[in-house]
Amino acid sequence: MFQVENLRVAYGDIQAVKGVSFSVQSGEIFTLIGANGAGKTSTLRALSGQLPYGGDVFLEGRSLAGVAPEERVARGLAQVPEGRGIFGNLTVRENLRLGAWIRQDPAGVREDFERMFTIFPRLRERQDQAAGTLSGGEQQMLAVSRALMSRARLLLLDEPSMGLAPRLVQEIYQVLRDINRQGVTIVLVEQNANLALRLAHRAAVLETGTITLTGESAGLLENPRVRAAYLGA
Repeated sequence: MFQVENLRVAYGDIQAVKGVSFSVQSGEIFTLIGANGAGKTSTLRALSGQLPYGGDVFLEGRSLAGVAPEERVARGLAQVPEGRGIFGNLTVRENLRLGAWIRQDPAGVREDFERMFTIFPRLRERQDQAAGTLSGGEQQMLAVSRALMSRARLLLLDEPSMGLAPRLVQEIYQVLRDINRQGVTIVLVEQNANLALRLAHRAAVLETGTITLTGESAGLLENPRVRAAYLGA
C-alpha cells in the first residue's frame, strides 16, 4: 500500500534523513523507533508533504512526488502531528469539521461525527467546548479523530503517547488497535519503543537518519541490541 524509497531530508547542510526505505502493507501497523534526533519526525513530515525531500513515496502505487499536503489528504493520507496541533480557539466540533474539509458528502460527514463520538465518548460531552481547554488526553483524542474525519486509509501518528498519563496512553493505544482492525493502515513514530513494538506488526529502528534494523515487532522485542538501547534491558 505504501512504499518509501531512498527518502532524504536535509536542513541546509545537515542531513536529517539519509536514504530511508521501507514498505507498509494494507491493514498493517508499522512503527519507527529511535532516540531523539534520529529523524523520525522529519520522516513523517516529509511523507505528509510538509517538508521537501529526495527519493520517492508511493501511496497505493501512485507516486506522491510534487503532490501538495492537501492533495495527499484527498488521496487518503492523514497525519496526527507531534504536539497534537489542534486549534485551541475553536470548539471540538469545529476542529472535527476541519478534518472533513475536503469531503463533499454531508450525510457521510454526519455519520463520521457520530462515529468519532462513539470511539471517544468524552468528545461528545465536550463538542461545544473550546479545544484549548481540554486535557492533554482529550486533545490527543481530538487530534486522532480530526485525522479520521478525512476518511484516511493511511494514518501517520507522531508520538501519540507524549505527555499523557499511563492510563490515557493505554486508552489511546486500544483505540488505535480498534481503528486498525477497521481497516486503517498506521505508520507510528513513538519514543516509547516498548509500547510501539507491542502495538505494531512490523518495525524499523532509525538511528541518525538511517534504518539499521527492520523486522517483525515480536522479534525486535527480543533482539538484544534493541532491548539494550531502547527497552531498558
